[in-house]
Amino acid sequence: RIVETVVQVNDLRKRAMGRKIVKALGGDARGKKVALLGLTFKPNTDDMRDAPSLAIVQALEDAGATIVAYDPEGMEVAAPMMPSVKMASDAYEAADGADALVLVTEWDIFRALDLKRIAASMAGKALIDLRNIYPLAEAQDAGFTLTRVGGSGATA
Repeated sequence: RIVETVVQVNDLRKRAMGRKIVKALGGDARGKKVALLGLTFKPNTDDMRDAPSLAIVQALEDAGATIVAYDPEGMEVAAPMMPSVKMASDAYEAADGADALVLVTEWDIFRALDLKRIAASMAGKALIDLRNIYPLAEAQDAGFTLTRVGGSGATA
């Protein structure tokens, strides 16, 4: 029973991430383009078992969003699991024209993004940092409205 409860709580948490993204889009994701950075369960692997991106993609698709994604290693494994998601060649291509940018997996490459370049190419300015990689000041300096998870500074 404990394992079943843990699995249920984890699933609810992943769905809550999808709702957080929709909320950052003003509560309506219909017709919006969302860029996901990181699809795998953890960085430096192509492991998609229990990856939060699976539940996030489902929640966003259910809400009417179009999704473009980039992952340094996991796209080949992820693509058959999310056939309606367009896979991009890099983070910048994924973000181009997006209404929201979502950091799902904390790959080192995502810690060094040129946020100003990304913000300039996007249609919207929502940055949803599910791994709390970027400090508020850095995100705001690039022109983003930052949404983070948990603790202090959850939304800024």
